[in-house]
Amino acid sequence: MPKPIFQIGAYVFDYLNLMLNLSGESRNLTLMKAYLLRNLCNHKGAILKRDDILLAVWGNDDYFTGRSLDVFISRLRKYLKDDP
Repeated sequence: MPKPIFQIGAYVFDYLNLMLNLSGESRNLTLMKAYLLRNLCNHKGAILKRDDILLAVWGNDDYFTGRSLDVFISRLRKYLKDDP
């Protein structure tokens, strides 16, 4: 079974409850954002190929899913910005 809780700097990411917590403040994540963040956490310290992420999360690697990935990464960066 995949690990359900991740430490990302000062953040605690609870995959099973789709929550990202920082200093007592919680943010709900969509299932897709949580799945993408879990995929990134499971490969901490590794460089992931864009195509591998697209196939793992969306099941294909066409142009439109690539643009979706860009949007999701941008949103996750905004969520994580409060911890340098």
